[in-house]
Amino acid sequence: MRSNMFRETLKSTGQKVCFADLKHPCYKMAYFHELSSRVSFQEARLACESEGGALLSLENEAEQKLIESMLQNLTKPGTGISDGDFWIGLWRNGEGQTSGACPDLYQWSDGSSSQYRNWYTDEPSCGSEKCVVMYHQPTANPGLGGPYLYQWNDDRCNMKHNYICKYEPEIIPTSPVEKTYFTNQPGDTHQNVVVTEAGIIPNLIYVVIPTIPLLLLILVAFGTCCFQMLHKRKARRTFIKDSTPLSSECLAESLNSNL
Repeated sequence: MRSNMFRETLKSTGQKVCFADLKHPCYKMAYFHELSSRVSFQEARLACESEGGALLSLENEAEQKLIESMLQNLTKPGTGISDGDFWIGLWRNGEGQTSGACPDLYQWSDGSSSQYRNWYTDEPSCGSEKCVVMYHQPTANPGLGGPYLYQWNDDRCNMKHNYICKYEPEIIPTSPVEKTYFTNQPGDTHQNVVVTEAGIIPNLIYVVIPTIPLLLLILVAFGTCCFQMLHKRKARRTFIKDSTPLSSECLAESLNSNL
């Protein structure tokens, strides 16, 4: 039940970003204002997989910087989006209590063999913390490793966070089924993008809106015609009503004169 409710919420919170060159993956940032709506690592993983993707894996520093730029656009002033870490697809299966062995036990949930890491200072702390988040706490005071922004931290897998999905490159659809941002350059994450709207309703809107002036004109003409017809009918009834006694008086006067 929890997963189903979450997937419905996801549709209204995430925006998929794709690149027109078909070389770069697509991404979706799922952010939740309400802390109670945020999800565990496993729930996030299932939500991404249910849409044909996976929790984010990062191949190199360039991809890390790309995700950072997307998050910067997502949380720019006026959006109302603030603190909230994001699950990525890095996790470990096993205790790995010793600090020396622990970092080597982490793996990507999508099967990526990438060895790229971007740990915050003194992370991973290991122990019971087996799943990884990308820090996103712009209002927090900096720690020993600097601001809590974009570097990685291991956390307990049942903690509730936002998350980032990653998808295979996507061809721009002719009949899109969801909102997707398409951009020509990785640096243009939310600028100069083509937004494709969802379903048939938006298409109907584009058809109906231009016809509104014509519909109003037809409505006014119809109303004017009806008013004129009612006015003529009322005048006709008044004439008939007033002419009846006049005819009777004329007939009586005619009979008296003949007599």
